[in-house]
Parts: sequence; structure tokens; C-alpha cells
Amino acid sequence: MSETRGKVRVGADVGGTFTDLVFMHPDGRTDKRKVPSTPPDFWRAITDGIAAYTRDERIEPGDVQEVVHATTVATNAILERRGAKTALVTTAGFRDVLELRRIRIPLTYDIDWHKPPPLVEREWRFTVNERVAASGDVRIPLDLHDLDPIVEAIKGAGVEAIAVCLLHSYRQPEHERRIGEHLRGALPGVHVSLSCEILPEMMEFERTSTTVTNAYLAPLVGGYLTKLRKELREQRIDAPLLVMQSNGGLISSGFAAYRPVTIIESGPAAGVVAAARVAAASGYPNVITLDMGGTTTKASIIEAGHVLRASEYEVGSPISVSSRLMRGSGYLLRIPVIDVSEVGAGGGSLAAVDPGGSLKVGPQSAGAVPGPACYGKGNTRPTVTDANLVLGYLNPDSLAGGSMKIDRALSANAILEHVARPANLTLNEGAYGIHAVAISNMVRAIKTVSVERGRDPREFVLMAFGGAGPLHAAEVARALRIGRVVVPAGPGVFSAAGLLAAEVELHSSRTVLAYERDVDESVLGDAVSEMRRDLVQRLRDEGFQERDVITHASVDICYKGQSSELTVPLPGPEVTAPTIEAAYAAFEAEYERTYGHRGRNRRFEIVNVRMVATVPRLSKDTSARDTEPGVTSAYAARDAYFGTQWGLLNTRVVARSALSSQPVAGPLIVQEYDSTVVVPPDCTAARDEHGSIVIEVPGETG
Repeated sequence: MSETRGKVRVGADVGGTFTDLVFMHPDGRTDKRKVPSTPPDFWRAITDGIAAYTRDERIEPGDVQEVVHATTVATNAILERRGAKTALVTTAGFRDVLELRRIRIPLTYDIDWHKPPPLVEREWRFTVNERVAASGDVRIPLDLHDLDPIVEAIKGAGVEAIAVCLLHSYRQPEHERRIGEHLRGALPGVHVSLSCEILPEMMEFERTSTTVTNAYLAPLVGGYLTKLRKELREQRIDAPLLVMQSNGGLISSGFAAYRPVTIIESGPAAGVVAAARVAAASGYPNVITLDMGGTTTKASIIEAGHVLRASEYEVGSPISVSSRLMRGSGYLLRIPVIDVSEVGAGGGSLAAVDPGGSLKVGPQSAGAVPGPACYGKGNTRPTVTDANLVLGYLNPDSLAGGSMKIDRALSANAILEHVARPANLTLNEGAYGIHAVAISNMVRAIKTVSVERGRDPREFVLMAFGGAGPLHAAEVARALRIGRVVVPAGPGVFSAAGLLAAEVELHSSRTVLAYERDVDESVLGDAVSEMRRDLVQRLRDEGFQERDVITHASVDICYKGQSSELTVPLPGPEVTAPTIEAAYAAFEAEYERTYGHRGRNRRFEIVNVRMVATVPRLSKDTSARDTEPGVTSAYAARDAYFGTQWGLLNTRVVARSALSSQPVAGPLIVQEYDSTVVVPPDCTAARDEHGSIVIEVPGETG
């Protein structure tokens, strides 16, 4: 190519196995690249991938307008316990809040179950003799001299971060702020997180857990983002670096480094944001998303055109989830999140037959290194990718448009040795067994965000993306009796594309504790106004114009006497008696939808007020045109195994462009640069006007 192609925006989604890059041009044209992730230096895949693309396309580094990033660095640090050595300073008598937790046991009858160890060891949990009442009144004044022995104990001990969480600081934060100022002065270079800044809400365990997690992650995430910015600048790319939050909005890399707890599920959130846009353009109000990558599978819900959100999330458990029905096996975070359920079932998930003869798949993963057995990098145990390769679903020679060579014989040997022979199965039966168990794991994730929340999956369309999601989607839909599957264009880099569709978004919350009969509209209105002003000012500090900021308020409500709330919108720009009544009505409707009934006693309590400030950045045009490297319109047919019902069938292999609006009967494999779509024998596939593949799955639906 002999001429420069002009300005470009970059979306970079780092996963455990692959790093996905999307390059969007001003005319809507998008290019995509899928490169192996580079643990432990995950930033290297981004910088090398951008450098290779700009070089190949003859784009000047200065023409990169922005880099929008989603990362698993924070999540992996928690899962692998690789965060900073952290200390906790709290009120006397509350040293062991992290140990006591909540009375939640996820596995009631498992006598060997142990709760996860606290992120701060007891040796590094310190107390100060102060006390603030629930009303905000100071009962015992703070004496800063109490901090002297704490500072001395921390100095030279390798502590990198400190979390400060005092009782009732959400009502009166002055003690925390004074402690924070003192520690920052006495311990330069040590990160300090204050709960009154991270989570100014009641519930001491949730507040402590969230603040500690933020401190635990801050040095690692801050160092990672600093390194990424440095490497980009060395390539003469000085564009803004934005990071996706768990709530689906973007923040600056500087803010993400200070508050990393907000980016723990950034990758899955980006996929849901992109799915919501495609669903709206395609006329699907109710959608369940299925995002399967190399390490995990994520599921979420879009209902009546709106992304389902939650105010709590548990990370580090077998199912990372915001459900109140699954609690206790991970680290609880009280942060606004897109409601995502995540299980350890990805293309790299390892399969084995346990001593009892049962086939298990995941949550252990081969990751990017050494990867599935077919990569030939030393792993000899079978993975889901190996099973799909043996079944004939994947290109037998290479992945990612030919950039990654694979060896089917290595996959076959791994499955024979570890699954087929121990279970007395043929090679195809063993591979299909791995495939089927992986599907059951995905179904479990979807039920967590649907059935457990009072939603019937049959009333939804399944939208599948991720490198491996479209391959399994039809059978997942069949298991849930969902009649239609939609596979959007560019499914394997869909989350990276979603990064470029997201908006800048800041969240704030505050505990108010107002009973129905005692609600003072002016007090509630003052809280909403103050939160709005604070968020607008923060966005102005980031360089945005106040006129571009859109704000929305919501409230956490419960029936009086209950300890769990539901979040509902607070309509209108002003807080009035009618808007509060509307919020009560919305709460009762959501309560009935979630739990199947309404409370007998219509007495309400407003617990927290929440505010979201959004800056729309770009046109919501969804007509981007994808270009795919190394893709032709048709490929040679190959044999594929579809279980004992259908057996081994000669199956057509085509590109997405070969499909039209006229349905084509399966079996069919749609082979793409970044993903593979499998259409079983009794299903049909067509391509709609938006470029999405629509698969109709027979069976009972809603």
C-alpha cells in the first residue's frame, strides 16, 4: 500500500489466551487482529500488535487517536493472589471483619469447604481508638499519635498499599481523611485507599472488602498502565488511553490506576456494551449474551433494550457472579457492574476423567502458554479446543487466519490418553463428551443470570461471540430451549469492538437511610444535586465539557426490616414526592419479577442514592464494515462429528459472505478469521442486513 490511511482508533481486549485488536477508521471501516497474549507482560501484545498494524498499513503513529483498553490484569491478580502486600487500618474492635465476612456458605454440605483467605493477613491489620456513631456524631475523637506504631511497623516491611476503613465513615469521613493524609505523608510511595472515597456506603464488611481489594490491586494495575503508556509513547503514540470499567463505561487510565476495583470485569463488560448496540439495531429487545474465550465463559442479559446491572459482585469464586443466591466463595465487591456470570469454561479449559469416572472440564486452563495440546508447546492434556479440533469443527491446520499453526494428531493423542481410553470410549465419543460437558458449564452460567433472577431464557434471543462462543451457541440454545441464535460480525474480537462503542462514565453513591414516612424530599434532593456536581466537576477535570454530561439518578430500596435492596431509577431531574412514589412502584415491580411476589407490608426504606454521569463520545452508527485477513468465500468440506444421534457427517465449510437472507440447512461450518460458527444438522443459518448470522434452533420455545 502506497498511501497513508489516516486517523485510526484502537480497541484492545487482553484475554488469558488471545489479545484482540480492532482498528477503526473515520469512514467506519474496521480491521481486526488476533494475537497470542504475552503473560506476564500482557501489555506487550498490545504494543507489538499496534506496531505491526501501523507498519503494515503505513499509518503514522501520531495518527492513532486513542487506545481503549480492557484487561484481565486485576482479575488475574485476585485469582492468583499476586496483588500488593496490603495493610488495613480500622476502628478498634473491627480488626477481623474480613475474616468474619457474611454468613454465606456456597456449598452447604461440603465439610471440606474453606472460605477464601483474606487479602490482608491478620498481622497487617491495625486498629485505632476512635468511634463515630451511625448518626455521624463523634463518640471517641481520633488521636493521630495512635498511628505512630502503625507507621513504624509498616516501614521496611514491604507493604505497598494501605486500606483505611473506619466504622460509619460514610456518615462522617473526617477521621479517615486525616488518617489518609498522615499516612501519605509518613509513607511516601505507599498507596492509600480510603473507604469514604472508594465506597461511602453502609455495611462494614462490604465497604472493607471493596476498599481492601482496591488497595490490593492499585500498585499492580498502576504499574501495568504506566508501563503500557510508556511503551506507547516510545512508539510515538501519545493518544489518550482509556480503560473499560465493570459497569460498561470508560475512565482515564489515571483514574483506573487509582480506583482499579472498578475495572475487574472490564473485558466482559465491553462485550455486553457491543451486544446491546447490535441488539438495538437488529430489533431484539431481550437478549442473553454468551461470550466464550480461551479461559472463561461469560453470560449476561439485555432486557427491554437495557443492560441488566447490579451493585455487588463476587470475584474469585467458581462462578464469578452478582447473584444473591451464590455468595461466600469469593471476594465480595460492592461496585456498580454489568450483571455478568462467569465460569471457568473456555477453549483452553482442561478435561480429565476423575477417580469416580466422571468427565470434568475446567476450571483449570492451559491458558496462552503452553495452550491446548494442538499448539505443540508442551501441554499433553486435552482441552475444549482440542475436542473441537478432533470433532472437525475447527480448521485442521491453523487458527486466526493461518497465523497460528496447530496439530490435530496432538489433540487426538491427548484425548485418547486422558479421556477416551479411561472412559472406554472411541476418540470421537471422548471428544464429543468434552464438548457436551463444556456446553453444560455454559448453560449453568446463563441460568445464573436468567433463571435465578426470575427470567425465562425461552423469551430471549442468544447472542454468541468470543473466539469459541459461536461454535457452541446452537447446542447451548437447544439446552435452554432458546429458538434463535445471533452471531454478530467479528465475533472473535467483539469485545474489542465494544470498547470503541462505549461512553465515558463515572459513578457515585451515598448512604441516606430514609424511611418512607420520614423521607425529606429536600434532603434527598440535596444529596442528588451534590453528587451530580461532584461527578460533573471530575469530568471537567478530565477535559470534558459540562454541556456534554448526562446524569441519571437511582435509589436502592428495600421493604422496611429487610437487609437486601434492589436498585431502581429515580425519574426526573428533581426529587419530588411523585418521583419518589414512582421509585417505590418500580421497586415493587422489580421485587415481584425477581422473587415472584410482593411484600405484604408496603413500608419502604431508601438506603442509598446512586448517580451516573455519562459523556456520549461518538456517533452510534452501527454500519461499520469489517475486513478479514486471509479469508475466502468457500473452503473444502470436511467430516464433522455431531454426537451419537447424527454421527460423522460431511459438512460444508463457508465464509460468512457466502450466506444470504435465505436460510441454509445444516450441517454447516462458517469459518472466519477470528471465530468459527457451527450450525448443527437440524438447524438453519442465514445472514441478516446487519451482517449477523441468524441460526434457527428447532424445539420448544416460549
